[in-house]
This record gives sequence, C-alpha cells and structure tokens, in this order.
Amino acid sequence: MVDTFPSDEVTVGQLLVVRDMARSKAFYCNVLGATLAMEYLDAYAQVRLANGVIHLVLGGGPTADKPNVTFAAPEHPNLVSAEVHFFVQDCIGTYELLKSRGLEFLTPPVVRPSGEVRCFAFDPDGHLLEFSAFNPPEG
Repeated sequence: MVDTFPSDEVTVGQLLVVRDMARSKAFYCNVLGATLAMEYLDAYAQVRLANGVIHLVLGGGPTADKPNVTFAAPEHPNLVSAEVHFFVQDCIGTYELLKSRGLEFLTPPVVRPSGEVRCFAFDPDGHLLEFSAFNPPEG
C-alpha cells in the first residue's frame, strides 16, 4: 500500500509524441547526448538525459485507460503549451556545443536584465527546447 507521495521511488519524466521514432531517438541520443534506456516495438522509447527521463511515443487514438484522448505531435511549432527545459551552468557554452552537433537555435543566447541567459530550439517534431542559466548581475 502506498502511504507517501511522492517517494524516492517516483521518477518524473516528460512524454513527447513524435512522428518518426528512429529520427527522434537519433536526435535525443546523438545531438543532446541522451542514453537509450528502453524501447518497445517501434512505438516507444525511453531516453535518460542528465537526471531526467524523456518518453518518446508515436501518436495514437484513445485507449481504455484514456478514453477520448488522442496523442499527437505538435501541429504548429509557434503554438506552444509545454516545453522541455534544460537548466544548465553555462548557456552560451551549451549553445556552442549543441550548435556544433547540428542543433538549429531560434536565436543565439539572449542575456536578460535579470542575469538569466537563455536560448530556444525545436526538436524534429516541433517540441520547444529551452536552455537557460542564471547568472545574476553583481552589485
């Protein structure tokens, strides 16, 4: 019986609906450096990235445990309801490394007045990726 939530056994992850499993696994493993942890048929893959888990699934219709719910990849990348956020120590260095691996960013990193440095990119299916670091101004 569960008497505590969350517990040390709980893992929080991000589920992303993708159109092409092979392409998405290659992107997350080769460009972002994730490790393939598990896959099932050609419809599901779990990748571990830093201290998190990303579940990649192909789209599909309702099932008994989620009636009236359809999984679909983003239809338009400029309409975002969620993102995968990577909080890093050095946003500019991360930008340079991932750019050298072929990741195309929307803009170079932007330094905000708060000291936050951030940049954004899309994965192959249009999921927004944010990379940010916080370096507060001195003084």
